[in-house]
Amino acid sequence: MSLTPALRIGLWNAWIFMFIFAIQMLVMAFVGKDVRERSHIPKEFRRNRFERYTGTTANILWLLALAYSVFLPFQFATVWFYVGLLIFVVGAILMTTATFDFIAGNPDQVITKGAYKISRHPMYLAIILICMGAGIASLSFLLIFLTILMAFCLHREALIEERYCLGKYCGAYQEYLNNVPRWIGVPAKME
Repeated sequence: MSLTPALRIGLWNAWIFMFIFAIQMLVMAFVGKDVRERSHIPKEFRRNRFERYTGTTANILWLLALAYSVFLPFQFATVWFYVGLLIFVVGAILMTTATFDFIAGNPDQVITKGAYKISRHPMYLAIILICMGAGIASLSFLLIFLTILMAFCLHREALIEERYCLGKYCGAYQEYLNNVPRWIGVPAKME
């Protein structure tokens, strides 16, 4: 792995893994305005300055990772490529499942089916896995580092979303918090 691998624009670069984000955005754009609105916390919801900066930073890091992936050639015929591919596939399956579970969910109820049974924030987890898979498959410490910073910011965003959902869904969301882990593998009771 290298902090700065040989950068070049190419067809077989890490952008191929990141393209799933464009597909998800298109799906969300065409399913309806109510789903798009539901996918974001309303602007009226109070955030402190740190929380606003964290959300903005997460988006900037994600955009940097997307742009950088265009220049990162995959390192085919290495064990790292296959490890990254496996992590990406897990992330892509999680992203696809979570997106369709979200679309099918009732806006007046907590989503508790599918991917939301195993993680309270499966889309954030999928973003982290997809970006990490791209970083490993292209042997880029920089992309892995960006992903780790993004994971910190997305964790903060998850906490904000949980606060918002507690206010919106009250007891039903508290029960969900008590039973479903924020991240896969971390028991809800230990968070």
